[in-house]
Amino acid sequence: MVDAATTATMMDPAGLKAIGAGLAVGLTGLASGIAEKDIGSAAIGAMAENESLFGKGLILTVIPETIVIFGLVVALLIS
Repeated sequence: MVDAATTATMMDPAGLKAIGAGLAVGLTGLASGIAEKDIGSAAIGAMAENESLFGKGLILTVIPETIVIFGLVVALLIS
């Protein structure tokens, strides 16, 4: 027999999985945004001085976005 105090402290495993998946995507999204802020501004500055750096700047700007893809993969593996 489960009393009311025990019922209040028990959490559904499916809910914990959803929280973990949400944290995986959310935190990687925040980290990617913070990283892309610095890299993007530096790439735009470099491209303003030398237009031939467009390709390198574009590639360096895309690299932090892969972090979100990893977070999404982890979220899919959790759920």
